[in-house]
Amino acid sequence: MTTLPINLHPRAALSTLRTYAARLRYGRPRSLNVTAMDSYQDYIRYRERYQDRIIARNALELSLLDARDRFSIRGFCYPCGKATDFVVDYRYGTESAGVRIPNWRESLSCDCGLNNRLRASIQLFDRCCTPRKTDRIYITEQTTPMYRWLVDRYTQVTGSEYLGDRIPCGAVSSDGIRNESLTHLSFPAAYFDHIITFDVLEHIPDVAKALRECYRCLKPGGHLLLSVPFVVAAEHTLVRARIDATGAVEHLHAPEYHGDPLSSDGCLCFYHFGWDLLEQLRAVGFTRAQVLVYWSRELGYLGGDQLQLHAAK
Repeated sequence: MTTLPINLHPRAALSTLRTYAARLRYGRPRSLNVTAMDSYQDYIRYRERYQDRIIARNALELSLLDARDRFSIRGFCYPCGKATDFVVDYRYGTESAGVRIPNWRESLSCDCGLNNRLRASIQLFDRCCTPRKTDRIYITEQTTPMYRWLVDRYTQVTGSEYLGDRIPCGAVSSDGIRNESLTHLSFPAAYFDHIITFDVLEHIPDVAKALRECYRCLKPGGHLLLSVPFVVAAEHTLVRARIDATGAVEHLHAPEYHGDPLSSDGCLCFYHFGWDLLEQLRAVGFTRAQVLVYWSRELGYLGGDQLQLHAAK
């Protein structure tokens, strides 16, 4: 176990820990508190207003750490609708002052197969998009627990992966995987009620074109829910790589590759996004674009301020 930070008053830390522990004894937690923000300035005001709360949350997360490589934290799984033990490990984690910190966002896995990020995505999808069972839903993945969860609950779900030039966009491979490029979607205009894309945009050089395609394929009033590597303290997006005039990749920073479910080579990351991504969403026509900030000990949404983006056509 790790001691609490010295800048948190011990009485406040103890009160916070007791409050969260008490809530967990009653099973289903209270509803998730989500703060919708329109700009970087909104986030600065939020941090100033809730500084003590943020410090207390960080202290609580440190108190949950375990020296073992794999441990569990009791919580409530929203998709399952039951209390469970979330499994935590230190894969993709970091180290600070000699203390190992898990990658909370990609950990805290329920036995249903959904981790912190995916469970929160489902809850935010329900809350912000209010989907009906028969709505048309497109998700830019097809080989994941998230896709399977949606297919089990909605009647018109389309998933895909990017297979490159192996088969045409819109075609289905021999193993049943649909090929789509987010910059050249094969779907007709105003076709989907909801589009969901998680950790994909950072791998697309022409982000504006991908956003225009999402906007085109959504019905009026449709919703886009997305997540990306987002530097919450950055007003502007960091461009890590780009395509030059010859069509070659030009690296502006050390190459960064993320996991690819279909290839061991990984996917090159072109961007670490900042708050100007909201302006890009508005520029293509979305009438409402917001960053959703949330955190919950009971629901296992840990790792400081967690966030996703929501836009409506």
